[in-house]
Amino acid sequence: MRELEPKPDRSGGTVQLAIDSDLQEFTARRMGEESGSAVILDCLTGDVLAMVSMPAYDPNSFSDGIGRTEWKSFSEDPRKPLLNKVLNALYPPGSTIKPMGALALLKHGIDPKERIFCPGGYRLGNRFFRCLGRHGSTDMHRAIAKSCNTYFYAMGHRIGYDKIAPMAKRLGLGDKFDLPVVSQNYGTVPDSAWKAKKYEQNSRIVERPDWTASDTLNASIGQGFLIVNPLQLAVMAARIALGRDVEPRLIGVGRKAAPMLDIPQDHLETVRKAMWEVVNGDGTAGASRLPLEGIQMSGKTGTAQVRRIAGGQRGQSGDWKYRDHGLFVFFAPSHAPRYAGAVVIEHGMGGAKAAAPVAKDALTFLFDRPKALQSLAELEKQWGGTLAERNARRAAAIKAAAAARNTA
Repeated sequence: MRELEPKPDRSGGTVQLAIDSDLQEFTARRMGEESGSAVILDCLTGDVLAMVSMPAYDPNSFSDGIGRTEWKSFSEDPRKPLLNKVLNALYPPGSTIKPMGALALLKHGIDPKERIFCPGGYRLGNRFFRCLGRHGSTDMHRAIAKSCNTYFYAMGHRIGYDKIAPMAKRLGLGDKFDLPVVSQNYGTVPDSAWKAKKYEQNSRIVERPDWTASDTLNASIGQGFLIVNPLQLAVMAARIALGRDVEPRLIGVGRKAAPMLDIPQDHLETVRKAMWEVVNGDGTAGASRLPLEGIQMSGKTGTAQVRRIAGGQRGQSGDWKYRDHGLFVFFAPSHAPRYAGAVVIEHGMGGAKAAAPVAKDALTFLFDRPKALQSLAELEKQWGGTLAERNARRAAAIKAAAAARNTA
């Protein structure tokens, strides 16, 4: 190992980013002490207005060489501050993909008014796939609003996942976007061909090469082999919001609207109405309605398991690392969408509980900054100060630990 000769700093050219610096800062602060990410796009142009990964770190720590104690605090932190969670973290999307699944069902002739009875789950052979509740007679609108797994189990089983996967890809899931970044992990949108190839490459990864009915049921509710990153979820929400083929962009400010998708407007409207119900009607995210006159948010909550849970247990307690992730995709205003995005709170135990409130406050900031900042100030009192104040205390603790180590 040898030490390279340092070179003097040299300023580069000026680059205009699409990022809204005020929104970026607010959203980072609003994440509090959570581990996760938040992305907000202009759903007309695809401009990335906020791309927040928390906890974060100060890049200046690396400018003159990072100390051993500080590096250890970063590298061993289970919340992974060195990972860009927007682009490189992968999660099962959970129920956030049910609007996408509904569009696939509509494309393949499912009547949105057809009803499925939900007794609390769906029986496939000798296995019972559980729902989140007992929803009774359920149509597509109610299935999205109440996040009924049984409906999507039954309908997914009917048409098969090979007919759902193309819609997932059409809406941006599994896609690698043309962005000026070092890396992206783009996950997996599985189908029968993918599984056969994966088994051929490494039979230990999957138990059998053929796509099974249980694979379809798991993927239909955003579990199983399906994994995505938060930016893909934000793009999915944006494409549903306006029906435009938006591509995320970080450089420059978009002036031109994205072209239209080849998805029938009546199909999109069916799904949008259900996503409105999620937040503003009898849905799963009613507590996150925007506190703004005449402006409403539409969305879809999601809860994603991080390990297999047997029986009636769920990852709603126990060690932090075993708790369910909380996810939420959204767009606003509902009647004329301009913003869309996704929030993922790692081990947040539910989208309605952990992720939707962050989206609510970030959108409030876009429409009424004083109201959003007042709400944030109250939260930061509970968290022990502003993000800058908390980070300063952490930095001081690391510095003190390093000094103690050097004198030991």
